[in-house]
Amino acid sequence: MEKAVWRFIDSGDNSPSFNMALDEALLEWHGAGKIPPVVRFYGWNPATLSIGYFQRIEREIDMDAVQQLGLGFVRRPTGGRGVLHEHELTYSVIVTEDYPDMPKTVTEAYRVISEGILQGFQNLGLEAYFAGPKTSAEKEALKNPRSAVCFDAPSWYELVVEGRKVAGSAQTRQKGVILQHGSILLDLDEDKLFSLFKYPNDKVKERMQRAFKSKAVAINQISSRKIELEEAKKAFKEGFEAGLRIKLDPYTLSEEELDYVNALAKNKYESEDWNFKR
Repeated sequence: MEKAVWRFIDSGDNSPSFNMALDEALLEWHGAGKIPPVVRFYGWNPATLSIGYFQRIEREIDMDAVQQLGLGFVRRPTGGRGVLHEHELTYSVIVTEDYPDMPKTVTEAYRVISEGILQGFQNLGLEAYFAGPKTSAEKEALKNPRSAVCFDAPSWYELVVEGRKVAGSAQTRQKGVILQHGSILLDLDEDKLFSLFKYPNDKVKERMQRAFKSKAVAINQISSRKIELEEAKKAFKEGFEAGLRIKLDPYTLSEEELDYVNALAKNKYESEDWNFKR
């Protein structure tokens, strides 16, 4: 059987507003039938804190710390918790809900899309697997996560290596199109990450950071050798092709497409109305 051909975009390092605008534009273009499904890889310049669509900045985020560290900041169109995008490979997948064999439920579609990420980890020699919440307490924590930190919050079909979370993803659906994007950590500065959030007191912060170490891990903390970004890109590109049974065809945005994305970035994702008013 001939494999479906999806578009593959490696857009490199870009501003936080551009990154979110391009994901939204791809969702819009695919929904309008202008482009096939897409897998995109990208990075961040500067390193950025992104927060979930529903997060409250004044309650959860230390914006003074974000500014002092020279980090970018953006609110995602997807849910989930705060993510420090620094030493990582970020991916997005855009595909219609009625794509062949795509489950209708969010959790099952997440598992199918994340099969490509699972294959990518295995291509790097890591024994990754899916682990979901087992107890009623773990399931309840999905509805009301206590932590503002993405990799500290539980999720369905979590990707884990050696019992610890290795990828954090979020999903939204608009007009029949799925956008799933997420972070694949190569390295992680835990002190920097935990300095970006608000806590009732220092003891709570220390306890949460200790617990975090047992829940999340970056690739280069567990790999027997140093994994560089280009090797990770190759492994996960091939992982998506194998996991989704597709062929990825590289694509470069046209000038017209870039103009559209830049305008959306400026007008929406750089605006205070979008980033701060929730």
